[in-house]
Amino acid sequence: MSDALTLPRPDELAGWLRLLLTPGIGPDSARKLLAAFGLPEAIFAQPASAWQAVLGARGVRALESEPEELQAHLDRLLTWLANDEDHHVLTLGDPLYPAELLQMSDPPLLLHVLGDVQALHHTRRLAIVGSRNPTPQGAANALHFAQALSQAGVCVVSGMALGVDGAAHDGALQGGSATVAVVGTGLDRVYPKRHLELARRIARQGAIVSEYLLGTPPLAENFPRRNRIIAGLSQGTLVIEAAVQSGSLITARLAAEQGREVFAIPGSIHAPQSRGCHALIRQGAKLVESAQDILEDLRFTTPATITATAESDGNDAPDEDALLKAMGHDPVGLDALQARTGLSTAHLQARLLELELQGDVARLPGGLLQRQARG
Repeated sequence: MSDALTLPRPDELAGWLRLLLTPGIGPDSARKLLAAFGLPEAIFAQPASAWQAVLGARGVRALESEPEELQAHLDRLLTWLANDEDHHVLTLGDPLYPAELLQMSDPPLLLHVLGDVQALHHTRRLAIVGSRNPTPQGAANALHFAQALSQAGVCVVSGMALGVDGAAHDGALQGGSATVAVVGTGLDRVYPKRHLELARRIARQGAIVSEYLLGTPPLAENFPRRNRIIAGLSQGTLVIEAAVQSGSLITARLAAEQGREVFAIPGSIHAPQSRGCHALIRQGAKLVESAQDILEDLRFTTPATITATAESDGNDAPDEDALLKAMGHDPVGLDALQARTGLSTAHLQARLLELELQGDVARLPGGLLQRQARG
């Protein structure tokens, strides 16, 4: 773990918190002040005339008064830091602050970290994002890709949301490498609550990161904003199932704007969850069918044993089940499947149940069925 970390001084933290909490001082104004005067302690030591030269009269009025809640936030943060050796806070001026985030136009002033700070400096980092309501195949793809990448020594970065995010973290943990979760709440909360045990596992084998102050609830506007950190921390972003209007596409766009590679797994042309990935591919994202595609593109060396795939390679095995062959890889209804196979309803239902129990078939909303690709 990161034993070399030193606890920031209370007055140093107070300066960063004051800059963060001051009404009317947003990221843009904060950057101007930091560029002009250096660390927050130096900013607040300046006369009002110096502030006015940078921000104008309105900025002076904002900076003159200390935020009422400053001491309460400082006390809460200091208590949290002292409570556990795996609780950390990195300021924008900290030498352990991730260098990649400094390249962004609006890097977080503070990063709260639960777990190992060194996970943020892993030499190979890939973001995996996607739908909160994936198909069974989408969830399986997220788990299998993340596991294969983790086995190859890649740190998987995601947002710990339901669906693809959670499956990606789970697969990464199974693969053995670190994983980083960037969340949209304070680190004294776990959201969604059903990921409490997952959060504990991530903190033991990687890190959970947030720019939001302790006590911050799960506000809708915070989640799209945290996506810039997911993209910024990663050398590439893989999208697994996403609607055209989704947070995952925001992450992909931010990654592209930062000069990072964007990868997408294609899906059925009939599936709404695939349309975002198809749109990305049309815009220049790289279509991938296996973890090896990503490892080779990013020049991550890997054992030759990595074989995880998103879909079948198109060469059916000689003994492939005839019913699976009839299903294809798109969602299909029972009536259509019966017409393709000529099987009786009772026989077809029995075979589908058998295949479902084997993990070869999944049931989708609307009575549809879909073949599951093996990871």
